[in-house]
Amino acid sequence: MEDAIRAFLTYLDLERGASRETLRSYQSDLRQFVLFLRIGYGEAVPEPGDVDPTTIRQFLVWLAERKEKKASQARKLACLKSFYKFLNQRELVTTNPTAHIRAPRLGQHLPRVLSKDDASRLMELPKEEAGSKTARDKAILETLYSTGARVSELVGMNWGDVNLDEGMVRLRGKGKKERLVPIGQIAIEAIKDYIALGSAKLSLDKAAGEKRCTKFESFPEDCPVFQNNRKGRLSVRSVERVVQQYAGQLQVGTVTPHTLRHSFATHLLDEGADLRVIQELLGHASLGTTQKYTHLATDRLMAVYDQAHPRAGKTSHVSKVSKGKKA
Repeated sequence: MEDAIRAFLTYLDLERGASRETLRSYQSDLRQFVLFLRIGYGEAVPEPGDVDPTTIRQFLVWLAERKEKKASQARKLACLKSFYKFLNQRELVTTNPTAHIRAPRLGQHLPRVLSKDDASRLMELPKEEAGSKTARDKAILETLYSTGARVSELVGMNWGDVNLDEGMVRLRGKGKKERLVPIGQIAIEAIKDYIALGSAKLSLDKAAGEKRCTKFESFPEDCPVFQNNRKGRLSVRSVERVVQQYAGQLQVGTVTPHTLRHSFATHLLDEGADLRVIQELLGHASLGTTQKYTHLATDRLMAVYDQAHPRAGKTSHVSKVSKGKKA
């Protein structure tokens, strides 16, 4: 089993160009499947070709008993399906035990977004006079909201990916796919302020054998844009903490970097942007993935209609109108 897993992960890395996050996710899911097999079989874990559909179904039951969400169960089944498809194509197994097993049905999940006013308020929370770290934080928030970047794409940005004069940024998405997206003038100014206050400092620490930013007279193209206190590349978790730090002041519930990505897409749609343009900006392989924002926009539209239109049929609204007028 272990040899098959290593071969599959190597295939994803070298032939499919999977990102580190994707590889980590596949590895984690497959390790959990092996853990399940060890619970049932002890150290004599069956080889991939000895696993039957009943075992796969038992694995899904085991996940459900552990209170794993249906989305998580579906993802792990999808991982196993990809794993066995690879093994089948390489003729390492003769049958695919996942072929006729369906994933748990998922309820429609609409992403959470900020209102335009709340998004604007969030962008204004880091104050310029507070210092260089705050300037970095403001540049992070503005860039996330202005480009719709995934948090992994943001931390992966190097100075060679940023063209402030042209207002364009290169993002590296899932599967190492690259795309160029525009970045707004306000975000550009935030990045310039970040540079001016000395937050982005660039040099090469040859003794350590790695790039660290200590001066910014020149900008090595492969040096990270957003850096930590040690002048290394900022981590995904650090960006999540930055967003949570300022979002906590808004008191609007949980806000993550992905909330800003959802807000970016929804606000564009609200203003009449074409769905296929939004698909390109977000880096979605399928238009179907982007279409969830149309459902969200429709829900928001209906909520406004129900609250505001006198013929919407909402008793509370009609009663308010009636009280203000006499026949």
